[in-house]
Amino acid sequence: MMERKISPAAQEWCVDEAGAGQRLDNYLLRHLKGVPKSHVYRIIRSGEVRVDGRRAQAQTRLAQGQRVRVPPVRVAEAPVRPAIPAGPPLPVVYEDEDLIVLDKPAGLAVHGGSGVAFGVIERLRAERPGASLLELVHRLDRETSGLLMVAKRRSTLKALQDALRAGQVRKRYLALVHGLVEHPVQHVRAPLFKYLTPEGERRVRVSPEGKVAHSIVRRLRRWPQAGYTLVEVELKTGRTHQIRVHMAHLGHPLVGDEKYGRFAANKALARAGFDRMFLHAAFLAFVHPRSGLRLELEAPLPPELGEFLAGLGPGEEG
Repeated sequence: MMERKISPAAQEWCVDEAGAGQRLDNYLLRHLKGVPKSHVYRIIRSGEVRVDGRRAQAQTRLAQGQRVRVPPVRVAEAPVRPAIPAGPPLPVVYEDEDLIVLDKPAGLAVHGGSGVAFGVIERLRAERPGASLLELVHRLDRETSGLLMVAKRRSTLKALQDALRAGQVRKRYLALVHGLVEHPVQHVRAPLFKYLTPEGERRVRVSPEGKVAHSIVRRLRRWPQAGYTLVEVELKTGRTHQIRVHMAHLGHPLVGDEKYGRFAANKALARAGFDRMFLHAAFLAFVHPRSGLRLELEAPLPPELGEFLAGLGPGEEG
């Protein structure tokens, strides 16, 4: 059980650019590390938290320059966190004063949690200790490589997340799947439902109870003798495991997919030296929130994926 201590006095902060636009509850949870979430909400409800001298609600959006005051609170001693091991810098595809677009390696989670000590965002913050804000705009599965957006401003984070929800960001992935895909282009509209297995693992399945999900699958190349097809998948929605579940639903699970794939085939490939999922976020296009210019970014296939395709031979185009 962690020891707790009382902060000696009331605390007050001036909202900076990183906090502008953030909800009051989220702002406090970021600043009051070690304070139980329930206690943060209690002091807000009781009126002990003041914004510019007035009571405010948890959902109040803060503006730059406002002053937030909290009473003395009981804080848990911060647990000792494992050091983030040094490694090569994360590959940057694009960067300006508003955002970073990384080419995330496969096998690296985007954030720590659920048994993962650290991920991309913790690595990036460790690489850039002077950055005032670094926040994930969206997520990629741990096993997926490719383009990942990180905001350096709160306004950029909100604008890009709003654009994602509105379908204004184009995202295209390359995937190698089992079997020979018949249709050159196919719209997959199958609702996806999230659930937990008896072991507590997160899974997704096609179900009428699920959320609307739309993928556009374009056939790029087939290898009839090996029984593989390379497809490009454009996401019109961004559901958890969407490509993996939609392709499995079509009868063409992703090569190397340990959750929805062909397990015996995956084991055979691993024994032959290929031990990752063949899914790569290859293309992003969006309007820059500040400049208004359209950005189109690409990340080439990682060497291990390119080498696997080369080993299959030329195949059939289209």
